[in-house]
Amino acid sequence: MARQMDTESASVLRGFRPNLYKTTLCLAYQSLGIVYGDLSISPIYVYKSTFSGDLHLYEDDHEILGVLSIVFWTLTLIPLCKYIIFVLGADDNGEGGTFALYSSLCRHSKMGLLNTVHPAHERISSCCSEIPTKDTRMGLLIKEFFEKHKSSRIVLLLVVFLGTGMIIGDGILTPTMSVLSAVYGIRIKAPDLHENYTVFIACIILVGLFALQHYGTHKVGFLFAPIMLIWLLCISGVGMYNIFRWNPRVIGALSPYYIYNFFRKTGRIGWSSLGGVVLCLTGTEAMFADLGHFSKLSVRIAFTGLVYPCLVLAYMGEAAYLSKNKMDISSSFYKAIPEVMFWPVFIIATLASVVGSQAIISATFSIVSQCRALRCFPRVKIKHTSNQIHGQIYIPEVNWMLMMSCLAVVIGFRDTRMIGNAYGLAGVTVMFITTCLMFLIISTVWKKNVLLAVLFFVVFGSLELLYISACLGKVHHGGWLPLLFALVIMSLMSIWNYGTMKKDAFELENKVSMDRLLSLGPSLGIARVPGICLLYSNVAFGLPPMFAHFVTNFPAFHHTLIFVTLKSLMVPKVPDVERFRVNRIGPPELSIFRCVVRYGYKEVRDCYNFETQLIEKVAEFLKQESTIEDMTVRGQSPNHISAAVGNEVCRDIAEQRRKEVSGGSGEQWSNTGFQSLGSHQEMKKLMEARETGGVAYMMGNPYVVASGVSPFLKKFAINIVYGFLRRNCRRPAIALGVPHTSLLEVGMLYQV
Repeated sequence: MARQMDTESASVLRGFRPNLYKTTLCLAYQSLGIVYGDLSISPIYVYKSTFSGDLHLYEDDHEILGVLSIVFWTLTLIPLCKYIIFVLGADDNGEGGTFALYSSLCRHSKMGLLNTVHPAHERISSCCSEIPTKDTRMGLLIKEFFEKHKSSRIVLLLVVFLGTGMIIGDGILTPTMSVLSAVYGIRIKAPDLHENYTVFIACIILVGLFALQHYGTHKVGFLFAPIMLIWLLCISGVGMYNIFRWNPRVIGALSPYYIYNFFRKTGRIGWSSLGGVVLCLTGTEAMFADLGHFSKLSVRIAFTGLVYPCLVLAYMGEAAYLSKNKMDISSSFYKAIPEVMFWPVFIIATLASVVGSQAIISATFSIVSQCRALRCFPRVKIKHTSNQIHGQIYIPEVNWMLMMSCLAVVIGFRDTRMIGNAYGLAGVTVMFITTCLMFLIISTVWKKNVLLAVLFFVVFGSLELLYISACLGKVHHGGWLPLLFALVIMSLMSIWNYGTMKKDAFELENKVSMDRLLSLGPSLGIARVPGICLLYSNVAFGLPPMFAHFVTNFPAFHHTLIFVTLKSLMVPKVPDVERFRVNRIGPPELSIFRCVVRYGYKEVRDCYNFETQLIEKVAEFLKQESTIEDMTVRGQSPNHISAAVGNEVCRDIAEQRRKEVSGGSGEQWSNTGFQSLGSHQEMKKLMEARETGGVAYMMGNPYVVASGVSPFLKKFAINIVYGFLRRNCRRPAIALGVPHTSLLEVGMLYQV
């Protein structure tokens, strides 16, 4: 029998592995068009941007080969070593990006400010399955420092917001730089073509790019992947041709000695030119930010097997051409293309520039989705575009805002040199923030020796700081643009998060206890109407002030009342079996329940099936309660009941039933006319209430203002900025898919 089982298991594995390999290779192929587009088109503008400043005075072989050596080692150290080996291993259950790192830190320590959920609602088995390891001494000291100093947690959150703002700003600069650089290549063959025509062509291409986004990552990836594959093979082929034709000795430039020689000869000018060299890294962060669209293995296979060697060959070939044709430094990429291949390569380059923009656009969608789920971004519409890969999404509002911003930058700047200065600063700043967060991940989450974390930070952080210092020297030449974008986005996210926290704090401070409502019940003469009411609030314990306000002014509510609290946890996904947590509020005769519905920050709520699922979960709760009631009557203890039923919430139900049997407070509404029902009857009444009265929805529509004694800055943030965002973002009812005909909104003034 054992041999038969082993044989069957082996056959299953043999059938599973080909499917796994096929899926991984398919994802690696798609990643070419999504993840690596931006990184792959950087050869178009790296040498041009590097030698656009004072470095054009140093155009000898040593300087050209020195730039090649810097590019090679930069590509080797940061994308290959840092991201492929280390950063991709810091994924948050398959999700990547700045917020994924922050989520891991929040879940494994008390470093975060976004954990507003009660600890009892955060226990997710799928995210607590790691083998426990002992914290290092330094790791404990780091955790204690953040726990003790709230200011450090605020700074950490602002750094994450800054990185998010830089990524979104990168989503504006990448398409403009990529498309404009490619389109300007046409002026090689038509030098008399007016600049307005190239700008117009670039705008048309950008509009077409953003118009394709609603088809989704899956379809766009299959459309763009062959273009990028042809592009990579093309630039590597041209690179090898130029190496053998012009200067095979460029292979020796892979030695770090050329870097030393470069800085020895160029000095401060060489340091300033790093603002152009850093463009070879553009799109690197997308390897991690787009991880939710693919898998770690597929991203690694695509980079190490194709993207990295093709890029190295392309840069070596262009350097070989420049070493013999120094007069073509301002347009070296297109000049290095053999005459017979120019137009095919130009067409492919233009198409590849469109593809190159896709990486950061997809990453922007992912980042905004995470921020929205954690209530750090105004409510926007999120559409899933794939049934297989859950992280493939499309956000219409963000898509069109990016398009308008890109068009404004193209029309306003026109100059790829100034856009390049802004572009490099945005990308390398995000990379440095990732390095800082990785230091905390290695020391506190991975629980490795702090020396390893310090070594990681010193090796990669020092290189990124060197590039940042060079980019900051060009702030007045366009580098201010990403700083402006990041500052605006960081401010909006901070104010939205601050206003939301203040609103939640007001509701928690003014929540009404069940005992108070029970005591007011007889005096108010509350009436019950047929049907079920789903009352949405952010209060997970007690009754929200909005409901008390409603009952006081209109003393009636439905036969069955379900308080629904939607919570986004600091985990990417919540298993379906752990999504709903149902409890009863008050005595059984009231038929009032609370349901906490938990989502991960990468999940989009299913608006259409939510109502059915919720009522089914309440019915399951009543069924379990009925089982426990029968066992209680037979005299079994709560512990035996919980073990028999096998559900973690059953212990709470059993304890509640035990109190009721022993003489709890179930008679407080005895003179209101309600009769206590058994769980079986209550299940029947629940279904009848849904059929006869239907389902109604109640939501609060608060008007949030700062108190009169608040300082001016708080009034400006709450009354003006937060108020403007609340009025113009998607309303909660629309975001939750609540039918307008069944919606009841309760207005209330919140003074925070």
